[in-house]
Amino acid sequence: MRILFLTENFPPETNAAATRVSERALYWLRAGHQVTVLTSAPNFPGGRLFDGWDNRWRQVGDLGGIRVVRVKTYIAANEGFARRILDFVSFMVSAFVAGLFEPKPDVVISTSPQFFAAVGGWALGGVRRVPFVFELGDLWPRSITAVGAMKDSIVIRWLERLELFLYRRAAAVVALTHAFKADLVRRGISADKIAVVINGVDLPRYAPRPRDEELAAEWGLNDCFVIGYVGTHGMAHGLINVLDAALLLRDAPRVKFLLVGAGAERQMLMQEAGRRGLANVVFGPAQPKEMMPRVWSLCDVALVHLKDSPAFAEVIPSKIFEAMGMGLPLLLVAPVGEASRIVEADHAGLFVPAADPQALAEAAKRLESDAQLRSELAAASLAAAPCHTRERQADLFLRVLDLVTAGKGPSRAGSVEG
Repeated sequence: MRILFLTENFPPETNAAATRVSERALYWLRAGHQVTVLTSAPNFPGGRLFDGWDNRWRQVGDLGGIRVVRVKTYIAANEGFARRILDFVSFMVSAFVAGLFEPKPDVVISTSPQFFAAVGGWALGGVRRVPFVFELGDLWPRSITAVGAMKDSIVIRWLERLELFLYRRAAAVVALTHAFKADLVRRGISADKIAVVINGVDLPRYAPRPRDEELAAEWGLNDCFVIGYVGTHGMAHGLINVLDAALLLRDAPRVKFLLVGAGAERQMLMQEAGRRGLANVVFGPAQPKEMMPRVWSLCDVALVHLKDSPAFAEVIPSKIFEAMGMGLPLLLVAPVGEASRIVEADHAGLFVPAADPQALAEAAKRLESDAQLRSELAAASLAAAPCHTRERQADLFLRVLDLVTAGKGPSRAGSVEG
């Protein structure tokens, strides 16, 4: 099968979409398929080109056998609305044009959260006369209003109409959570065309390992109990709550929060931590993907954190599964929903409701003081990891692609449940 995949984010970027698409595509290659990815020059989330890269109209590369075609886009930081929309639309246009000159695929796939990439994928599928599959990674534009980046308006309602149009025109929708599927069905999208393929971890990349003492010394974490958040510091993550909890934990100096990554709120968080004099919050810079196991090794507990909004009850952060692969106990701070059900069903960690700094501080103290509890949670977390693998995700997704390329997508894709 010849697969053409549109995604604005791809390695060396390290956000969830870039990791998910690249790791899964490598399994597709091993299964004998050909994969071409249309993407942009790496710049997320800072809106600045990574060192050594140019923003050219077309540059072709290779990642482990994946053909990677990068197109020119308007580059903007992951903040604000108007400039981000211009970024998204420019990728849609550039990727569509580039896709016209690629060998004819058997299927075109686009991934959200931003669905202008899906518009380009739908258009390419129509012009090339092949099925289009929409991977639903986030209920965008709902998440725009959920983080407060934009209030409900005629623009948001227009975007929602475009969103529903794409779901209806896709041969299949591959949703990352059961809640996403339920939401689409409530809005009139046929359940028969919606597969659920939950995110996962690429287990060969992650395994329990001793603390990296060199990195711990570099970041001032020797002899500390480290609760680590590794990922985007964005509006969806509500990390100011961590600073509020850290303020309550000044009487527990051994407990430190480690925040590693980049994002729209990172500078604000660093300034606020400095203003409050929070010596128990350590900020580590964004790291390349190959560094993630070293970073995770610093953590006694993996912190997964989301903003207090009903929209994020439907989200399953991919870092849950990375932490499982590392054998770390989880501390999930989020609205009650899909993620909390997974963590509690797997007995892999503690759950704290979003936006409750007192509860977060108390959970941190409990984990620091109870070595037996940590050991039990860590063992359950590691045992659960094989149930959430990237390889399994890749296989399930291929079942959907087999159905749609055989002309059976709308009537059968919904039978695929991960």
